[in-house]
Amino acid sequence: MDATVSREGNFPQLSTATAASLDAGQVLSRLASGPAGLSDQESAARLAIVGPNAVLSHKANAWGVLGRQLGSPILILLFVTASVSLFLGDATNSIVIGAILLVSVGLGFSNEFRAERASESLHSQITHQALVLREGRTLAVDVTAVVPGDLVQLGLGTIIPADLRLLETNNLLCDESILTGESLPTAKDPSPVPGGVGLADRISCAFMGTVVHSGGGTGVVVATGSGTEFGRIAAGLGERQPQTEFQLGLRRFSFLLLQVAIGLTTLIFIINVLLRRPIIESLLFSLAIAVGITPQLLPAVVSTSLAAGTRLLAKQKVLVKRLVCIEDLGDMDILVTDKTGTLTEGTISYTGPLLVAPDVTQDQVLTMGLLATEADYSEAKHSIAGQNPLDTALWASTPADRLTPERFTRLDLISFDHERRRTTVLVHEPEHGEQLITKGAPEDVLALCRPTTKAALELLNEQFDAGSRVVAVACRDVPGLRQITEADEHDFTLAGFLIFLDRPKANVKASLDQLQSLQITVKIATGDNAKVAEKVCADIGIISGGTLNGAEIDGMSDDELASTARSASIFARVSPEHKARIITALRKSGGSVGFLGDGVNDALALHKADIGISVDSATDVAKDAADVILLDKDLGVLAAGVAEGRRIFANTIKYVLMGTSSNFGNMFSAATASAVLNFVPMLPSQILLNNLLYDAGQLAIPTDRVDKEQLRAPAHWNIAFIRRFMLLFGPISSVFDFATFALMLMVFNALPGEFRAGWFIESIATQTLIIFAIRTRKVPFLRSRPSVGLTSASLGVVAVGVALPLSPIGPWLGFDPLPAPFFLALLGMVIVYLTMVEFAKRWFFSRAKQQAPATTMPIPRRRATHHISRRASRFSIPGKLRGVTVKPSIDDHSDTIAPRTSAGN
Repeated sequence: MDATVSREGNFPQLSTATAASLDAGQVLSRLASGPAGLSDQESAARLAIVGPNAVLSHKANAWGVLGRQLGSPILILLFVTASVSLFLGDATNSIVIGAILLVSVGLGFSNEFRAERASESLHSQITHQALVLREGRTLAVDVTAVVPGDLVQLGLGTIIPADLRLLETNNLLCDESILTGESLPTAKDPSPVPGGVGLADRISCAFMGTVVHSGGGTGVVVATGSGTEFGRIAAGLGERQPQTEFQLGLRRFSFLLLQVAIGLTTLIFIINVLLRRPIIESLLFSLAIAVGITPQLLPAVVSTSLAAGTRLLAKQKVLVKRLVCIEDLGDMDILVTDKTGTLTEGTISYTGPLLVAPDVTQDQVLTMGLLATEADYSEAKHSIAGQNPLDTALWASTPADRLTPERFTRLDLISFDHERRRTTVLVHEPEHGEQLITKGAPEDVLALCRPTTKAALELLNEQFDAGSRVVAVACRDVPGLRQITEADEHDFTLAGFLIFLDRPKANVKASLDQLQSLQITVKIATGDNAKVAEKVCADIGIISGGTLNGAEIDGMSDDELASTARSASIFARVSPEHKARIITALRKSGGSVGFLGDGVNDALALHKADIGISVDSATDVAKDAADVILLDKDLGVLAAGVAEGRRIFANTIKYVLMGTSSNFGNMFSAATASAVLNFVPMLPSQILLNNLLYDAGQLAIPTDRVDKEQLRAPAHWNIAFIRRFMLLFGPISSVFDFATFALMLMVFNALPGEFRAGWFIESIATQTLIIFAIRTRKVPFLRSRPSVGLTSASLGVVAVGVALPLSPIGPWLGFDPLPAPFFLALLGMVIVYLTMVEFAKRWFFSRAKQQAPATTMPIPRRRATHHISRRASRFSIPGKLRGVTVKPSIDDHSDTIAPRTSAGN
């Protein structure tokens, strides 16, 4: 049945409460669907009515960006200052401040909106698919195209794309912690349940955003998008993202500036009041000092850096889900990665069977291996659902009609999961009756077999030593058996081994050298045998620091594992829980840990890592848990991403160090001058104009080159380091400000307008040109050249700063013309100033190196996730749409991240 739905109609979606109590036929009838699914035409019509299957859009919102700009405390301060000036009749000051306000908002809006567009573009490149039945054909469609009435196929690791009424299940267990908070998976059954039961008791339904823990099944979509249980919860939560270490560092830095600004402005206001100057004038001057000490365009510089970085990384096949995750990528100094497809080609080939039972032929061992699969025998060779790589290689080596329904009938199945590490099937063959066959990891299969000969074990070890991947096959006759449970898995007879080969990548050695040059330690976590992993590592030149296997990890306490994991290089035969424990232990022992994985069994470790990395071809549950997606599973691509993350952070710190030191120096000079002069040393509008010109020039910093030495190790926010830098270089700037004051008053007998013009020009020149010294620890220009963009912008700002007081609008801004000798004196002061800064820089960094500051060495960190689980799924949807995720338990901390489905801190 496949009724047509009018495009002008409103197609009804069922709630799971209603669908759970109806039988499968009733639900299909209510949804005008059937066993063959919908037609392509019908699904398109329904999509036009109900809309894309997503909870919230990820479209860049210009009004939202503008609102955030106008809500900035700095800009509010500017607005208040302009309003007070206008109220007091100071139209010139008010117009100048208003113009600065508009420029600040414009620059901030432009850069943040570009960053939002970059983020939107990234999300559109990360897609997730669901397997649906359309006109009797199984198709992989984007999750946004799933509509009510679609029949969805579920398998291990699938993230449920919508609310489903289950039609068939096969040992189906779902992790529903995202909705119910229950840590144990829920067993599913397609039988109707009584009406009115709670969410956790609707076992005949599967819910959007939950994950298939084991088994499989088929369900019909009853609700999509905001009509799902997940969507209703997410709609009431908003969209607050977890903060990264980078953002927390910015917050701590802002708090430092706030402390300094409050101290200086309070001191200046008190001094001016004690000197009996006008209260309003003193207040305006104090507010200007508060704004002047703040790097007004820091958000713009950061967003420009991040947006430019994401575009560059995308060209290098690295996608980041959130712009600020780039800095986390640069922080990484330990990488734990899987083996297959990362160190090896990932193209597994079947080389043949090995016999261990005298009465079993090679053909029989291969046939048993083919039978022990979860796919339908008639479709397994070409199934778009795909097998695991080993099954894919096995089926590719056999004729399409090897397993015909006439020869074999599968009666029951116990699906593969990462704890059992095997698949068991009950098969009926007309000639031999019922037979139980199991296929999986040799250690797990052998544990279920009758005593195995020494020759068989030696044969197995030879294959492991050669680096081969081995799957064991065992069987036993079970006449008359029609259903099986795990209790039936015993007394097997080992039939033989299936041998596979996955060769090391040709370029993996060069990629590992790149990571080593970035001081990143690479460790391997694999479900494979320890000897296989050691052989691969030896072949590509990784010097092993030791191997731990899953059984050894089970016997260790967390403290013991933290101590041992730091030195070990290989973790073999590890489960998903083992991987997560390893990541937690490595983080506990210090450093920032990245994890690269692409399978269902990697999701937990991806969530636990400081930076989770997956690949575009990964399962959705892995891509969901990751922060970074590689379009090419290559460690060389990852190394380029790490270097870019460090370059962005280095350029951000350049602006921070320069801005805090020069702004602090200028405002300290203004505070001192206001106490000794009988006039205000610089008008509030002039202070703000000076600051805006200076900041605008620094928008080119994201284009600057970064010395290779700065990329060799991760750098972190260190507020104490920034404070020391500010307290050294700020006063140096003030020394030359005081020299300018003396020059203007004692040599040129300057009037207030001349004094302000002279200090304005000197301030712009010194605080702008210092970037060439601060941007590198080497000798500027000779050993480290700035980018053309930064050089042009800085010199251009100095030129504008010199020209403004001399221009026709100079008097309107409060400036008077300056004598020519002043500019000769200015040139000399700038040369002496930059020379002095260069010597101070060498002393400061040599002293900092002796003290081993945290800005240049790894430090233990704790990922700032604010109790938000990255395991909660998130649809990264093309068409600029995405969903929102909630933390596994919704009874507290209603923070959100974002759902996804099957194909990804």
